[in-house]
Amino acid sequence: MMNKHSDTCEQKQRIALVTGAGRGIGRAIALRLARDGFNVAINDVNIDAIQQVALEIEDLGQSSLVVPADISNRNEVFSMVNQVVQHFGQLDVLVSNAGIVQVKPLLEITEQDLEKIFRINVFGTLFCIQSAAEQMKKQKRGKIINASSTAGKRGVEFLGHYAATKFSVIGLTQTAAKELAPYGITVNAYCPGIVGTDMWEKIDQKMSEYLDVPLGDTLKKRVEGIPLGRIEQPEDVASFVSYLASEDSNYMTGQSVLIDGGIVFS
Repeated sequence: MMNKHSDTCEQKQRIALVTGAGRGIGRAIALRLARDGFNVAINDVNIDAIQQVALEIEDLGQSSLVVPADISNRNEVFSMVNQVVQHFGQLDVLVSNAGIVQVKPLLEITEQDLEKIFRINVFGTLFCIQSAAEQMKKQKRGKIINASSTAGKRGVEFLGHYAATKFSVIGLTQTAAKELAPYGITVNAYCPGIVGTDMWEKIDQKMSEYLDVPLGDTLKKRVEGIPLGRIEQPEDVASFVSYLASEDSNYMTGQSVLIDGGIVFS
């Protein structure tokens, strides 16, 4: 889907690609970037969801492009980025947001668990970095923005393998920032805390089973521990990603910044 713009207008437009944009944080990021004046390509495995987000982007007066792909598949990721470049002619910002969570005690994690979560959260992030960098090196500019987590700063009970993937994302971010800096490409990450999305509902449900506490009890206690006194909203994360995608962050690279209401340092 795309609104009609003149060639001159499109050349002036900035182009962003957001993975995992069908709901939650990814959707909020895609809509915020559209409000910031970006044309936005949106990815998710849920095609119906991103088609709806595409309509919302176009209602904001920006062009959109639906690019379904499984980010754990390297060929699909490179094909996705190629589609964006062929359609818009460039790629200014990649937000590697897509990811999954698993909740399980450390001693019960299986090889299959590790394979699934690492292929999406780590392999997928690396494939996104590689494919975006291939295009951005030609442009000699670009911004790559990765999704980490407060769990990438300190381990969390029952989220050990999820935390391991998010620590890995921070390592990839720091390394990519150094290797891509000569090409004018910055690489940073955002680290959300407890965000009011389906993902945290799933975490709460599983933790209630493992801890034998009422449904909602784990989430309630964790939210009560947030110094700013409220649960995080997807728009809180999107506001920071907006900064990372803007020229205001041009001298910032290799950073993984907590956007968590103060949880980690409380």
